[in-house]
Amino acid sequence: MIFIQFLSSFVTFIICVVATQSTVDIFCKSLSSGNAVSLGQVKYDINLNSTKYISFNADLPTYQSICLGTRNLPDRECFTYLEVGENSPKGTFVLFVDESKEVIDIAFHIGGEEWTTELVDVAQTPRPNMNPVVKQAPKKQQQHQTVKQKVVRTKIVEIDGKETKIEEEVEEEVEEDNRSWIQKNWMWVVIPLVVMMVMTPEEEKKQRLAEVNVTVDGKTVSIEAGSSIIQAADKAGVMIPRYCYHDKLAIAGNCRMCLVDVERMPKLIASCAVPVQDGMVVHTDSERIHKAREGVTEMLLENHPLDCPVCDQGGECDLQEQSNRYGTDRGRFREIAGKRAVENKAIGPLVKTSMNRCIHCTRCVRFMNDVAGAPELGTTGRGNDLQIGTYIERNINSEMSGNIIDLCPVGALTSKPYAFRARPWELKRTETIDVMDAVGSNVRVDARGIEVMRVLPRLNDEVNEEWISDKSRFACDGLKTQRLTNPLIKDGDQFKPATWDEALSTIAVAFNKLKPVGDELKAISGTFADAEAMVALKDLVNKLGSENTVTDVVQATDAHGVDIRSNYVFNSTIDGIEDADQILLVGTNPRFEAAVLNARIRKVWLRQDLEIAVVGQDFESTFKYEKLGASANDLKKALGGSYGKRLSEAKNPLIIVGSGVAESEDAKAIYSTVADFASQNKNFNTEEWKGVNVLHREASRAAALDLGFQNLNAETAKPKIVYLLGADEIKGSDIPKDAFVIYQGHHGDVGASFADVILPGAAYTEKSATYVNTEGRTQVTRAATNSPGSSREDWKIIRALSEYLGAPLPYDDLYAVRERLGQIAPHFVRHEVIEPVSQEIAQVGLKDIVGRHNTFKAAGVPLKNPISNFYFTDVISRSSPTMAKCVSAFGAKIDKLKDPKPLVDI
Repeated sequence: MIFIQFLSSFVTFIICVVATQSTVDIFCKSLSSGNAVSLGQVKYDINLNSTKYISFNADLPTYQSICLGTRNLPDRECFTYLEVGENSPKGTFVLFVDESKEVIDIAFHIGGEEWTTELVDVAQTPRPNMNPVVKQAPKKQQQHQTVKQKVVRTKIVEIDGKETKIEEEVEEEVEEDNRSWIQKNWMWVVIPLVVMMVMTPEEEKKQRLAEVNVTVDGKTVSIEAGSSIIQAADKAGVMIPRYCYHDKLAIAGNCRMCLVDVERMPKLIASCAVPVQDGMVVHTDSERIHKAREGVTEMLLENHPLDCPVCDQGGECDLQEQSNRYGTDRGRFREIAGKRAVENKAIGPLVKTSMNRCIHCTRCVRFMNDVAGAPELGTTGRGNDLQIGTYIERNINSEMSGNIIDLCPVGALTSKPYAFRARPWELKRTETIDVMDAVGSNVRVDARGIEVMRVLPRLNDEVNEEWISDKSRFACDGLKTQRLTNPLIKDGDQFKPATWDEALSTIAVAFNKLKPVGDELKAISGTFADAEAMVALKDLVNKLGSENTVTDVVQATDAHGVDIRSNYVFNSTIDGIEDADQILLVGTNPRFEAAVLNARIRKVWLRQDLEIAVVGQDFESTFKYEKLGASANDLKKALGGSYGKRLSEAKNPLIIVGSGVAESEDAKAIYSTVADFASQNKNFNTEEWKGVNVLHREASRAAALDLGFQNLNAETAKPKIVYLLGADEIKGSDIPKDAFVIYQGHHGDVGASFADVILPGAAYTEKSATYVNTEGRTQVTRAATNSPGSSREDWKIIRALSEYLGAPLPYDDLYAVRERLGQIAPHFVRHEVIEPVSQEIAQVGLKDIVGRHNTFKAAGVPLKNPISNFYFTDVISRSSPTMAKCVSAFGAKIDKLKDPKPLVDI
């Protein structure tokens, strides 16, 4: 019985094996004689998934054109053509089987020392087109096809013993990729979308912070996951040319100039738009990359006008530099109609347009929409007809519009005030800081001789990133108008020029005559007063027996004091705004008071889940906000209600108290309310986060408070002598009519009109001076030009005056003055550093404010924004012809002088 079962199983096995084995007969046929010779059989076993080659005559005939064929398959009597030379080749026969395990096709790979076979299941592995005689699909369905193309090649030949370049037209075969954009790039679109849908915000942050290793031109760098290839190249020190890409703007991928070669990827890819992957190997300077960039450059230049001799971008133009490397000495432009011509756009008094030069990188459009928050610029049309403009002709009404001049890689957008004035190589460049607001933006001043030609932004991610306001950029022409260049002494209603000795002697005579006692000597510092000048003036006044040192505008020193620094600086830092998840603005319009800081708020609002609320006067903002009211009572109600609960539950809440609060009669109540709320909620005061911030609008204010300058109205005696240190925001009521007034400054403005003696000082571009910005960061200006005429640095004037007054100051050079600053506060000599505030001290400061004013009753007066005209806020901008054009173009209201006393002729 067992034997019968075994025999039955054996017979069944033999039947199955025979049933699943099959053979394909192979023959070769000479194309010249037509004779067919059998080569052998390819036997395959479906169950065992194996093949073998059974050879009867394994040698192919030599020196003949033959084809390999089989009659076992339809239309395969000649499936491969071969040219056989001296040696008979060997190779591999490949059998393709379908889902039913039947052979449907055969192919032959030449190469190898023995005959071999291979079985391929087309249900699992797509069958490649390896046989030239296989019938192709219709052209529109082919993904790739080979076409012939005529190209001009240059070669060097020797004629009469000399090497000569000649051009000849040759025909080359080029592979065309007929796949759609989606077929080519689906993985770069679908995969990130899927990842974004399935990842939580926490997982996304962890992935973003993870590091990956990327090799760029043989240099391996570690970079944050999610970064682009072009960022990895920049970190590796490899420069990839780019036009549309900018690391502070959204990705566009327009220009295709940044194409690179990535191993295991068949095509060149745009390095600006593709994120890095761990282990990625990138090449940036291969032959085909060079050819691709040559093609892009040729396309850009075919419509670009030859304006370089008259273009203001000449000498610092990206297109010039890349054309020098990837351009050619001849063009193939044969368009009879000529190059594209585009009408120039009128977009205001600051930006000059030459739209024929535009290469459609869209940097300007992305900046105005994403950063400036003024989406006037956009694109119309497509392809060669695409244009950038405002659609309806209008001015760009933005306080940061000048940044598109720096962003434009060509000469399409240039500076109107700077037009045709200088070339870059003629200018002396000086890295310094801006003092037109309290942000302390890092800038570069370009000067020729004693004239400042232009001001450009300088990169500092912790302060201004790469942006500056239009006032910082264009008000520099005010440095040469209404300047005070010589000492002046008042004679009746006129000022007469005098020598330094005469001017200082006149002041000494007035002191001896009036004999001020104590606070009868008053010193007032202005917007642009540097720390060296203020400490010298304060030391002189103190040495003469007075403590009456104030600022020229109302400050909230009565509310927050000057003893604890965290009570009057921007504690969260400007860069720290990006970590905030709730922002409350109290009595401020950051768009006018600190345009660059406002851009930072908009950046966070666009990219993160940030909620913004406002207590104060409405303003045209670049972000959406919730209006909570306009007075101190509204603030107290909001913080005690549902909004206060949201603020207390935030991870990094931020309260920004602006200068509008300082000028309000409810300043004490507002500061007390904010301090009380912050002191009761721990999320406002930790070692890593300080949530209460004061936003100043004048460059000198933080340093003045550090040095102990008080509120303008803080005085105990009627002054007999008033010393104005660049104080031009005062009113006539601030100065007694019978007081002797000394004005020291660089412009003949409001302050100079009250003076009996004028001492000409140096502007911020003409001296090395110390400023402290609103976040408490100490920075130093550097002299870009010499001061005009007989003007001198402010601290030197005060030092000289101290000799005439019989109270000489104990420092004779700049280093000694700064040493004195360091004695008062160490942070004055620690440049580019923000002194950290401990959690305990910050808490003491908040409770100190509450303790001072917890019984103060608010009047409920609505808060007002102190700046109504962005372009006229100080002596330099009021003296600037360009700022005057802005006022005219944008319809801003020019505030009349609040003081009825008219200006006198100077």
